[in-house]
Amino acid sequence: MKPKAKALLYNFLGFVILFLVFRFGLLYLFPDQYILMLLFAVISASVISPKFGVVVENGQERVKMKWVLLKGVRDVT
Repeated sequence: MKPKAKALLYNFLGFVILFLVFRFGLLYLFPDQYILMLLFAVISASVISPKFGVVVENGQERVKMKWVLLKGVRDVT
């Protein structure tokens, strides 16, 4: 799998997992505010989810990750 496709897949999976956790958690706590809680889940998942990108180092493409909850940039591959 190409590194760009891997980074895209990791971005999608990170967002989806956090979105589902926020969605079901918030809707369990506040069942009456359906639309508002969905919007809050989307915004918070997009802010908190890890960001993956492809960087060329020494002629090789590497997937790197930056996350709000971790300090610095991490090498994934």
